[in-house]
Amino acid sequence: MIASSPSSSAPARRMAAVQEMAGMLRLLFEVEREFVRTATTLIYRVGEPELKYLLCQHVWESAGHARFLRERGRELSGFGKGEGVRDSLGGIFSEAVMPENGYVALAGFYRVLKPALLTAYRHYLHVTDHLADWPSKKLVEEFMADESRHGDEIASFLGFSPASAPAVAASASEWTAHLSAALSSLGGFLGENPPVPLPPHFTWAHSREHYTHPFTCNRGKYPTCSSVFSEDPAETPIVRSWLVDPKTDARVIRLMVYVWLMMEMDAVDYLATIFYDTPAAPFDLHHDMARHLWDESRHSQFGYRQLPKLGVDLMALEHSLDLYNILVRMPPHERYAMMTMEFEAGSFPTKATVMDRVRELNDFEADTLLAFDRNDEQNHVRYGHRWLPEIMALFGETRPVDDFVRATQEKFKQLAAVYGGKTPHALPPGQRLTADKILKLAGANTL
Repeated sequence: MIASSPSSSAPARRMAAVQEMAGMLRLLFEVEREFVRTATTLIYRVGEPELKYLLCQHVWESAGHARFLRERGRELSGFGKGEGVRDSLGGIFSEAVMPENGYVALAGFYRVLKPALLTAYRHYLHVTDHLADWPSKKLVEEFMADESRHGDEIASFLGFSPASAPAVAASASEWTAHLSAALSSLGGFLGENPPVPLPPHFTWAHSREHYTHPFTCNRGKYPTCSSVFSEDPAETPIVRSWLVDPKTDARVIRLMVYVWLMMEMDAVDYLATIFYDTPAAPFDLHHDMARHLWDESRHSQFGYRQLPKLGVDLMALEHSLDLYNILVRMPPHERYAMMTMEFEAGSFPTKATVMDRVRELNDFEADTLLAFDRNDEQNHVRYGHRWLPEIMALFGETRPVDDFVRATQEKFKQLAAVYGGKTPHALPPGQRLTADKILKLAGANTL
């Protein structure tokens, strides 16, 4: 038998099986990183703390999926060297953020896109060879378990019905049909189904208008205010000077720092805005920001879960809105600079004093939570040093970092004079948690 002469495409044909699966892994990577970029727009538009916390966790887990898909894909011929997202997939996710109502958008993500991703993972398992592609198989099996859990965890927040919330239910039904049609036109995330032509008169919402962040964030049923910090114990729950005053009872400081931690919800909401505004960012930047976001949501949970144990009615604790309301009016690189180089870097001296005082109580749980909070914040400042120059470059900022940070701090002060302090107390003094009431809850003597 005479062998046929090799053609120029013979090497490609030899690796066709690998390249086919690598192409699917590439698509899955792009889907997961787009979820990270766009699902973050839900966080500041929904009100329940528990829902915000879950979304932060899902974003972090999706960032992990994308990272491992990229690592596995780079082991295979055909995955590609870049990290960009093709327009067809990016358009689906850019469309998904568009509903004005955050819960309608939530329905699109969790009734359409997340189930479609789970279907895509199942398709991958169905078509790959489980021995030859064993490393991918194990990753995909783990990610499928995560996707199933994500759907279960969000289900209770999608319980609006025609009876309980008819307008939202109707909008969600219409929107999920719209988004399903858009995704069906691709045949699914992996093209596992025949593409279905878009319905007549279908229009892409994101082609008509650009998504913009709301000028204030959603805190649902909880009362709001401008800030939880002041020097007036009859107005706010935290008196700044008391935190470092050696005469302050350690039990008071513990309650105040838990309020401070819970109000890291501010950081959750304004950090979440940066992802969508940086579509050209390296994936590793979004990966580290997703970890940062998850850390901040855990810190907020420290307060959310500990305060009721110490007798605080969470419905009497007003949520502060100033930081979001000011920062959302600044471009993304300035928001990130203020967060990492000002708020977090500047908190270490006060929190060190707080930690030392709380240790007087022999409260192991409080000591543990505060220690992990400090460790995380140190990492966040490291992220800032690593990524701030990159975000600055994305927006054409060429000043030295230190000069840029100083200018941004000054700009924040100017904007705070215009947009800060505009949210009135939702509760009268007799109903809201104040530092004076914290003294009584702690059983401490008046300062």
